[in-house]
Amino acid sequence: MTALSSPGVRRARRAPGAGRSSSRSRSRSSSRKAAIGLTGRYLALCLMLVVMLGPIVWQFLTSLKGRGENVYGGVLPSQPTLDNYVRVAESFPLLQYVGNTLIVAALAVTSNCVFAAMGGYALSRAGWRGRRTVFTVLVATLMFPFESVMISMFLTVRSMGLVDTLIGVWLPGAVSVLNLMIMRAAFLAVPKEVEEAAVLDGANEWQRFTRVFVPAAKGALAVVCLTSFMGAWDDFLWPLIVLTNSDHYTLQLGLKSLAGATTVNDQRLIAAGAMAALLPMMALFFALQRYFFRGVGEGALKT
Repeated sequence: MTALSSPGVRRARRAPGAGRSSSRSRSRSSSRKAAIGLTGRYLALCLMLVVMLGPIVWQFLTSLKGRGENVYGGVLPSQPTLDNYVRVAESFPLLQYVGNTLIVAALAVTSNCVFAAMGGYALSRAGWRGRRTVFTVLVATLMFPFESVMISMFLTVRSMGLVDTLIGVWLPGAVSVLNLMIMRAAFLAVPKEVEEAAVLDGANEWQRFTRVFVPAAKGALAVVCLTSFMGAWDDFLWPLIVLTNSDHYTLQLGLKSLAGATTVNDQRLIAAGAMAALLPMMALFFALQRYFFRGVGEGALKT
């Protein structure tokens, strides 16, 4: 009885409970650290959201302000109106510029999707010499800025008689090296077993490309489509060099003429024009966002 009631035995009997208590305290401490880290990440994301979307929201609210309101007097319009968008359409041929830009963007999207898919498939297939050399040269061209080659590009377009034409605006962007890399990465991510099964079924090269690889890379094609459309829609410098007739202007050149007009130098109209240029890209992104994020994941699987 004396041995069982000794202090050492009592401390030994309390040891398991003390271990559970320390494990619970460690668990609560790790939970607090995880909650603090999660809160910090959400705060950082909210800050990035404000920084990225703040100017767009400010432009949109400015485009809704009436003529009598001070543009810099406050953020929210006191009497929201869509009159600025009507005035933009009346100030310069907005629909004509939008139509010209849509033609160039449609050509860019079509050519990039077709040529990038075909070139990416060729670069992802083994069995021909010089494949790595060709890919290395193509990647090396990304190091050259556009300003270093725009003179040679203009001379080439002029020799082809395409100056002051929408074809001349589209031709240099018919296919992008970045889009080739995206499609190559997407095709490399397709398992070899799938291609071998198609070969056993008797599919030739073209059938494997159109029925196996292209459907497996729909997400990457959505990325190519979106980036090509954005590049053609937002391009300003190259159309400024090639186009001389205002009837062939793209939307970005039209907005520049709107912003530089002394009779129409109104920040409300400029904001309305900027929002009119932004809406098509936002609509396209929201329509393709599911495929876009899947395509980003496809490109990250294997390079």
